[in-house]
Amino acid sequence: MTELDIRLVLAAIAGIALSIVLIVRGRLHPFVGLLCGAFAVGLLAGLPATDTAKAVQKGAGDILGGTGLVVALGLSLGAMLQLSNGAASLATVMLRRTGPRGAPWASLAIGLLIGLPLFFETGLVLVMPIIAAVAAALPAGPDRDERRLRIMLPALAGLSVLHALVPPHPGPLLAVEALHANLARTMGYGVLIGIPTAIIAGPLLARFTARGVTLGTPIIETVAAMTPTPALWRSLSVVLAPVLLIALGQVTLLLPGAQLGWLSAVSNPIAALLIANLAALPLLFGRQLFGRVLQGAIWAETMKPAGAILLAIGAGGALKQVLVTAGLSDLLARVATHGAVSPILLAWLVAVAVRLATGSATVATITTAGIMPGLAAASGTPPEWIVLAIGAGSLFFSHVNDPGFWLVRGYLGTDTPTTFRTWSIMETVVSVVGLILVYVVSVLT
Repeated sequence: MTELDIRLVLAAIAGIALSIVLIVRGRLHPFVGLLCGAFAVGLLAGLPATDTAKAVQKGAGDILGGTGLVVALGLSLGAMLQLSNGAASLATVMLRRTGPRGAPWASLAIGLLIGLPLFFETGLVLVMPIIAAVAAALPAGPDRDERRLRIMLPALAGLSVLHALVPPHPGPLLAVEALHANLARTMGYGVLIGIPTAIIAGPLLARFTARGVTLGTPIIETVAAMTPTPALWRSLSVVLAPVLLIALGQVTLLLPGAQLGWLSAVSNPIAALLIANLAALPLLFGRQLFGRVLQGAIWAETMKPAGAILLAIGAGGALKQVLVTAGLSDLLARVATHGAVSPILLAWLVAVAVRLATGSATVATITTAGIMPGLAAASGTPPEWIVLAIGAGSLFFSHVNDPGFWLVRGYLGTDTPTTFRTWSIMETVVSVVGLILVYVVSVLT
């Protein structure tokens, strides 16, 4: 490495370290901490101040222009499922059909199903009250808290795995675009890797991490349903619609001569989520869909989390762009060319570093994916595997700078040390097992 390369690496480390200090110790919002880190990287790497500012603007604008729409549409779909009681009805039916022994597996299935179209935080708010209510109804006994956790943790594993590995979630979707990966192939590989990962990190791991745990009172805030609960098929249709629309887009690849341009258009993730939103209104609310109070409630529930999420991922895009402009992407490509480190492992390690620094899986994915195109091209590794390696790394060890850590702590009713022992360990196992499976399956295919 040259002297300039060393300066660039040190600048990146210093900028990310500054973000950590500002977010964790200074208690600033990740939006402010990441922007400060972005400017620090640019200035320390020797970029002129004006070029750094332009990179910040470009990075934030590029991310919010595409991924911002996906986030907003996913949140509005989640608000409709919540206000209609649609997601709750799906979860209740699935749990009702299993006994206590099968409840952890039903909980995992619920997390995987409800998590298909929804942002992690939205899925958590929808699913955890139902899972927690089932767990709370368990008969008394010395190991009651352990049995409650063994039901609740698998749902979190399912939600986490889908959020990190399967488009149309914002992180993996943006990584697909940045690395020019095949969307349907990434979805298929993500499901193939995600299901065994969720089984290991969910029902199987919970048998060990839940032992001897004592739970407090969960902090559960739910929004009351505003309409009668829709039929089960209606809720299931809304959940599956965006995923099926995106998958249908691959028909155009199988039938190259057919006039199916419209199918390519509706399979675009933004279009698919918009269609799902429009279909959800009559399916979930029937004749009440035009009610002023209902429409106001849907968008109020959408906008509450949207601001913080969009600001954080915008700042993550700014940090990514400064790193690219400073030359980190080219440096990683040279490392890959020399074969010093596996590109899959390198992508995972960078995502882990950003995850630990920022606390956001989506920001970690956005930042890492933005500096990896050169690496993917130089190494010859199929970009789908690098996308999944980044997604796995983005989940590594959730801790106090992750808003999800505190949200999960409130819903589980655990104290901080127990949240580390259960949730943080679970996220780390998802990350490491995901990396191992990505590497093994990429070698075999």
